[in-house]
Amino acid sequence: MSKILILPGDGVGKEIVAQAIKVIDSLNANHDMGMNLVHGLIGGSAYDETGSPLPEETLIAAKECDSIVLGAVGGQQWESLERELRPERGLLGIRAELDLFSNLRPAILYPQLANASTLKNEVVSGLDLMIVRELVGGIYFGQPRGIEIKDGERFGINSATYFESEIARIGHSAFQIAQKRDKRVCSVDKANVLEVCELWREVMEEVSKHYPDVELTHMLVDTAAMQLVRAPKQFDVMVTSNLFG
Repeated sequence: MSKILILPGDGVGKEIVAQAIKVIDSLNANHDMGMNLVHGLIGGSAYDETGSPLPEETLIAAKECDSIVLGAVGGQQWESLERELRPERGLLGIRAELDLFSNLRPAILYPQLANASTLKNEVVSGLDLMIVRELVGGIYFGQPRGIEIKDGERFGINSATYFESEIARIGHSAFQIAQKRDKRVCSVDKANVLEVCELWREVMEEVSKHYPDVELTHMLVDTAAMQLVRAPKQFDVMVTSNLFG
């Protein structure tokens, strides 16, 4: 019997997860799937009940379960809290503790919804794109960070840092996914300005040598943003850092 941790979180997350539970219950009832649900707290709702956006009980349950269904975290009512107590810290915390480094974000446009897009039908019809986002490194987690007083005024700092091993493993994820699709990977960075992105590009080139059947291209993030609106179907798999994803 598999164990699934249910973390509705806050806001619309509770509505979404409630529907997911109906699907799981139906599968259990009609197909004897044997999925056991364990319920927990995360985000603002966890803070309201326990004083922490990621209670120890939730983290223990997450490590004991086979998978997690997570809704969403955050809301205006918690924005005035100290940074370490805000709902988003719970989300970042569980990502880091479980080393959830590969975030898969598919973008598929079903024919029935083509006319609902703000883009022209011929631009988006048939869209099937996978964005692979590195999730536990980069500027979200880099040190040093914070706000301090420097030269008599407030000074904010965040650090975009990556070890080559962190870049390589997300690269392997992207290439392995591409092998099952159209065999094309576009790596998105800002290598013309940022040294950390220079390393990102170098490591992606090294990883690509393990996948000779997959084509690798590079694109600067501002250009990629434009191309996603102008001609999104040119992409198969996009791989990028925590910030750009």
